[in-house]
Amino acid sequence: MNTHVGRCQCGKVRYEAEIDLEKAVIDCNCSICSKQGLMLTFIPAESFTLISGEGNLTEHKFNKERIRHYFCKTCGVESFGKGNGPNGNAMVAINVRTLDNIELSKLIVMPFDGKSL
Repeated sequence: MNTHVGRCQCGKVRYEAEIDLEKAVIDCNCSICSKQGLMLTFIPAESFTLISGEGNLTEHKFNKERIRHYFCKTCGVESFGKGNGPNGNAMVAINVRTLDNIELSKLIVMPFDGKSL
């Protein structure tokens, strides 16, 4: 588990997260993930810190409204979302494409059929 810094494209939204990128990241085929090219990993809420940009976020919920998707109002990039895991604990879904200094080709990617849920 390592500390990673991430940001939206314009840099107004910045965060820090404790993430184990040795575990597979999720490539979901639901409408929002596939349209935006999101690649996700889920972490406990206490492993996430929003560094800047809280006032520059807008929220979107869809389908069963279990996850609050947060987008930068300036550039439109979704860096993370928040919700509760199957066990009821608060979690954060990190878009690993927004992490600084990550080689995506070295990640283990697991397809997930969110379209059928």
